[in-house]
Amino acid sequence: MGKATGFKEFARENLSYAPVADRIVHFKEFSKLPEDMATQGARCMDCGIPFCHNGCPINNIIPDWNDAVYHGNWREALDVLHSTNNFPEFTGRICPAPCEEACTVGLIGDSVSIKNIELSIVEKGWKEGWITPQIAAVKTGKRVAIVGSGPAGMAAAQQLARVGHEVVVFEKNDRIGGLMRYGIPNFKFEKSVIDRRMGQMRAEGVEFRVNSAVGDNVSAKDLVNDFDAVVLSGGSEKPRDLPVPGRELNGVHFAMEFLTKNTKRVLGDDIPEDEFISAAGKHVVVIGGGDTGSDCIGTSVRHGAESVTQIEILPKPEAVPNKLVTWPNWPMKLRTSTSQEEGCERDWEVSTKRFIGDADGNLQAVECVRVEWTQENGQWKLNEIEGSEFELPAQLVTLAMGFVHPVHEGMLEELGVEKDGRGNVVASDTDYATSLDKVFAAGDMRRGQSLVVWAIREGRQCARAVDEFLMGSTTLPH
Repeated sequence: MGKATGFKEFARENLSYAPVADRIVHFKEFSKLPEDMATQGARCMDCGIPFCHNGCPINNIIPDWNDAVYHGNWREALDVLHSTNNFPEFTGRICPAPCEEACTVGLIGDSVSIKNIELSIVEKGWKEGWITPQIAAVKTGKRVAIVGSGPAGMAAAQQLARVGHEVVVFEKNDRIGGLMRYGIPNFKFEKSVIDRRMGQMRAEGVEFRVNSAVGDNVSAKDLVNDFDAVVLSGGSEKPRDLPVPGRELNGVHFAMEFLTKNTKRVLGDDIPEDEFISAAGKHVVVIGGGDTGSDCIGTSVRHGAESVTQIEILPKPEAVPNKLVTWPNWPMKLRTSTSQEEGCERDWEVSTKRFIGDADGNLQAVECVRVEWTQENGQWKLNEIEGSEFELPAQLVTLAMGFVHPVHEGMLEELGVEKDGRGNVVASDTDYATSLDKVFAAGDMRRGQSLVVWAIREGRQCARAVDEFLMGSTTLPH
């Protein structure tokens, strides 16, 4: 498990970043891995009970690959990594790393840099040519349709193709990748990373069909009739709205609309000026304090925004949580992203009252009010602070408050699958079966908005359930 005393001898080394002034003039990735990853692997202590296993949704076998890297056995490390994760190059870039919060070393100091070691392993694997197609020796003759090409759909597709099924992935957009493709800016996640893995999957027999909106130009019921199994993995894409006065003004946009148009232009698409959403020269207000809001900040800064302000309705978290209370669970603590470091004012416990426009219907300001949270009978209650109203100048607002459930119009309405109280597709996390025969659901469509790593887990487990449904038994891992 690395070097027994390594965590005492070596300091954690994080990613290094290009200077802010250099990186905000482009949309390329700007981070660099530490050069001596063997030393970082050495910091994994012989803790006896690796809580990082359970901290990781896909139960990565983290101490084993840390030990392999420490001893220079990179090929072995890659095999261990791929045994639980189809796409370590995705999670190594954009996972928030709950495994590191569960690291035992983190109780007394800085946790092992698990995420960076993961990324270094898979990138070395690609560089050395170790990552090759795993083509099934025998074809089963069974056909599986995967609806949605995000991480859940891609993971399910790859697993099912590797055991010999004919797999077709349907994607409504013009490129594969779901929200990873268009919802995450290139400066955090270069899209060539997706394309590289797609090449492997095509060689393994996966067919990708873009511009195929199931429930619109592709009949959902035809898929059920034409395929032996159908996996719904389209994600949770219904954004949470903010129905306050002035919502209809020009300049108020959902975050995904803003980010998608920008990424399409970065990828070379011709987006007309009257359709493109630019932050150049504008005062920008980002409503929502999560990763999507952070992506809006970085994008706005690169556009040349006059100012960027991010507001969050929840209280400001503590910078240093009490680990004896929070460990090994994910703690609520103050986190500052690279985008926030690039130039942004942040404010907490702020609620939006209304959007203010000019005579032509163009956004000019946001009226806000400060709030406080109190507990009544064990329940948190939100109260506005009287007389605390204030205005923020704004010509662009991005609503980055998360997603409420999958889009119901189209595919889900056509199929008539059962939905739960939150509007997600009903399916258990054991057989992933929906209320319709031979139709399965995985990822955010089933569990609600979540992380890429959870989507990969669900895609893998759903693939196992589908294979067992089709064949009576399965060799795919849990």
